[in-house]
Amino acid sequence: MTPHAPGDTVLARLGRTVGVALRSPKKLLRALLVPDLARFSQILLYMRSLEGTLSLRLAKGLRTGFKKGLATRLMPGAEAPAAFIPEATELAEAFAARADGVTFNMVTETLQGVPSTAHILGGACIGKTADDGVVDDKHEVFGYPGLFVVDGSAVSANPGVNPSLTITAMAERAMSLVPPAAPRTGGP
Repeated sequence: MTPHAPGDTVLARLGRTVGVALRSPKKLLRALLVPDLARFSQILLYMRSLEGTLSLRLAKGLRTGFKKGLATRLMPGAEAPAAFIPEATELAEAFAARADGVTFNMVTETLQGVPSTAHILGGACIGKTADDGVVDDKHEVFGYPGLFVVDGSAVSANPGVNPSLTITAMAERAMSLVPPAAPRTGGP
């Protein structure tokens, strides 16, 4: 983690991180050196809906160690999610001021400007055809009879709350649509 330092470029974010360290070195060190960080930390989660679609492709690059690997890119017309949301920053700073604390975020947010989430969703979304999604309305993968996706990857959008109940409900519905197996005959 690094001190929360929003900015449009990595240099701006790193400059603000250094600024935070220079303005409040004692407070920052106290926060970083607390003996039981998990016990004395408070995680704030700010969620909002933002339309955006990624496409996947095989590519070589820095992120794949220059070996062929999975890469993503935004589809034309899709808006990239912002790593730093002004309202979330205001909320975190107000909370830190009341708690006499320091705001932090993930290193990837500071270095890459990439937002992080605890609830990864999507990737095998429901569609009417293989052109629209990966699975049909019964969660069966198009073109692969008998293969079902019943986890968070079938959730097409962030519901704005912890998605565990949504995933459970979708999985229970999908399993209710699978016909029972034929009774076995013969031995074990």
